[in-house]
Amino acid sequence: MNTTFPVPATSKNRSRGSRLGSPLVLLVLALAAVCALLALPIVVPIGPMYWDVIIYYDAANRIFDGQVPINDFFTPVGPLGYYLFAGWLWLFPNAQPALLAHWSLLAVTAPLMALVLWEVDRRSRTAAFALLIPFLIFALLPFNTREFYPFPGSDAFGIYNRQICQLLYVLVSALMFVRGQRLLVVLIALAMTALFFLKITGFVAGGLICVYAFAAGRVGLKYAIASVLAFAAALAGLELTNGLVSHYMTDILRLVGMNSGTLLPRFLQAASINFGAVLAASMLALLLLWIERADVLKTFAATRQSSTLGAVSGVFDASGLWLLAVLFAGILFETQNTGSQAFIFLWPVVLMALLRNGRPSTRPALQLAMVALAAATIVPPALSVTERAARAYVGALKNEPFANSNLGTLGAVNMRDEVAERVDHMTEFYPEHRSHYSDLTEVGELATPMLYSDFDFQVTYLRNVDTAIDSIRKLEADKGVRFETIMSLNFVNPFPWLMDRSAPLHIAIGADPSRAVPDPGSTEEGAVSETDLILLPTCPPTTANASLYEMYKSALTGHRRIELDACYDAFVHSKFFGALDK
Repeated sequence: MNTTFPVPATSKNRSRGSRLGSPLVLLVLALAAVCALLALPIVVPIGPMYWDVIIYYDAANRIFDGQVPINDFFTPVGPLGYYLFAGWLWLFPNAQPALLAHWSLLAVTAPLMALVLWEVDRRSRTAAFALLIPFLIFALLPFNTREFYPFPGSDAFGIYNRQICQLLYVLVSALMFVRGQRLLVVLIALAMTALFFLKITGFVAGGLICVYAFAAGRVGLKYAIASVLAFAAALAGLELTNGLVSHYMTDILRLVGMNSGTLLPRFLQAASINFGAVLAASMLALLLLWIERADVLKTFAATRQSSTLGAVSGVFDASGLWLLAVLFAGILFETQNTGSQAFIFLWPVVLMALLRNGRPSTRPALQLAMVALAAATIVPPALSVTERAARAYVGALKNEPFANSNLGTLGAVNMRDEVAERVDHMTEFYPEHRSHYSDLTEVGELATPMLYSDFDFQVTYLRNVDTAIDSIRKLEADKGVRFETIMSLNFVNPFPWLMDRSAPLHIAIGADPSRAVPDPGSTEEGAVSETDLILLPTCPPTTANASLYEMYKSALTGHRRIELDACYDAFVHSKFFGALDK
């Protein structure tokens, strides 16, 4: 069942022009364009849940301070994404945050994809480009495949989910098209290690695909063992160095405990949200099983007498079964996601199926149906991402910039006129009607279920942070003090990064108390009690912030609560009481 590609007669003596037209050159040019754009002062339109990108700056600031993710502070996902972001931030300190966070994974995916293309291009340049072009669309355009808000804007949320999908795309491409087993060992080991340290659900999905690849005979037994050993060696090295792996597994179990629930409803939700892709891929898989049935039976019969394992592998290597296996892994991954580039990694399987069954046939109707279903499976995600990027960036040409004094690149956003006008109104409205929102919080409700997605909320939050920094600096100047450690009783904490301060050890980043903040123990409470300044946003009060306050309230008894400004209360450590009382 393995596909072989026709090798052009001139492939062994390609001209310089042919080499310049290789997919590797296009990949290098794309990376050069990324670096050039990151070096420019780019502004992007605000988007829903834009503040998610602040998590990366909080993590990077901690890393620059010497803190180690997992070991020194709790993270909602694995540490690799934060290290990659910190490295790219060091190289491009003035880059736009949403672009920098999305593109930082190219440090991993681009070299792995280059290895895949290098091998595939030697057999079929067409196949190599067919793998590269979709990869570049999703890797370069920082958008999810599903729209979350009616206005076009930047997708600064779901970043690590998109990165997982891109890494799975590279892994599936390797399993489908790389024939050199030694190279495949390298690709599997590196991809699975990266998946493990990016997000554990991505690692589970990749592991299922790799197990199926072994069952289908794509990876030989000794090479599969070599891949596992290489992965285990990487984990053992890290564990012996700093104990990170065991701490990471402990945190994963804590998150699983917080998010435990029946898996079936989440499967149904993931399948329904992505109904079009799931339906088209499922129908295509059934059609492929019908088209390839004769070849599968012939392979099974030819190998049954000599090798039972070979016969089974021949059956499992059927395109239809491959598609169902990767689809199942994709649905499993999507059970835990809000935004991502869902199912983009089906494309390498679909491409393989088209190459296998694209020869002239006496059954043109079946081939036409196959092509139509293949298009229905792979075109919508690419079209959605491209369309959303065009809407956001073209529409941003008439947007107005966000004026600020202290936010640096975090303020490199713009917005529609009506959003700016609403921000002005709500900035005045929130402080005057604080009790109204507090009453809502007490009954466990937000002003609207879409509050965090509203563009005006995101801009208002950034404006309030900008004002709060001025208020903190004024307080420090008036009282002759400096707050070295700053914490925020909020989902994100941009203040240490923006003010060149430190965040307290052991405190979770991306602090969603319903999903990603374990109940604090003595270690966390001790860190909070020693923090110089703890900020509580009040424009408006929210259920999440109220929950965080309740979680850490017992650790705040040594602090004094003051009104920092109209939209922030502050808890000041007792060592500053003397200065405050002057």
